[in-house]
Amino acid sequence: MPGWKSAGKGGAALGSAAQGWAGQSLVRATLRVHQPPTGNSNSPGALIKELEFQFNPSELSLSRRSTWKSTAAAAVRDAPPPEFIGPEPRSLDVEVFFDRSDDPGSNDVQKACEVLLSCCEVTEASIAAKRPSTPWVKFQWGNFSTVSFNAYVGSVDVEYTLFASSGLPMRATCRLHLEEIPSGKPGQNPTSGALTTRRVHRVVAGDSLPSLAFREYGDATAWRLIAEANGIDDPARLPPGRELLLPAAEEVGA
Repeated sequence: MPGWKSAGKGGAALGSAAQGWAGQSLVRATLRVHQPPTGNSNSPGALIKELEFQFNPSELSLSRRSTWKSTAAAAVRDAPPPEFIGPEPRSLDVEVFFDRSDDPGSNDVQKACEVLLSCCEVTEASIAAKRPSTPWVKFQWGNFSTVSFNAYVGSVDVEYTLFASSGLPMRATCRLHLEEIPSGKPGQNPTSGALTTRRVHRVVAGDSLPSLAFREYGDATAWRLIAEANGIDDPARLPPGRELLLPAAEEVGA
């Protein structure tokens, strides 16, 4: 799908409803929709669609919880201390706004909403692989790495608010709820249970995965391990400022 054009005069007519959106930023928020992985991989599969938001969201809601269990006991005066069960994955709520009121013949709004709605449908490729699953997605917005993680779409709510004379929607607000799919931590010592040390590298102009692999491990072919650790399916797409998790040398040796 081609990138969205600015709202133009139609966007200006939205008044206060659109003023809250951070649409003037040059860095566009995107949602990358992938095929689910096959086999035992914990990395997303092939890219299905990259949806570039017309207007950047004005706010994001990020949640993280931990689970504790309290067991009542009749023989004690006070309640026993709770037992920690484990952390829960992150969840992200984001509202996306689309507007093409400047072009009544465009069906861009309809197409964008269909992409989002399809994120709750099982992909044909996963059915063929006998591992039915909805797509995996990753929300990305510049250097905001905290909200960039592999996820599935738990729900999509679409509200169409303006239509052309032909019936095509010209404006829509979509509310997405994303649930993190934890990737796990490879390189665990089976004896001590400790995780091997990893380093974070911030990409600068001129960096490439092979050059990073050679600099870190003396082996340029190890770039695939860096790509897998960071969910990168296109090694040529490495924007400056992105933070990369570099596997420990012993993981590469293994």
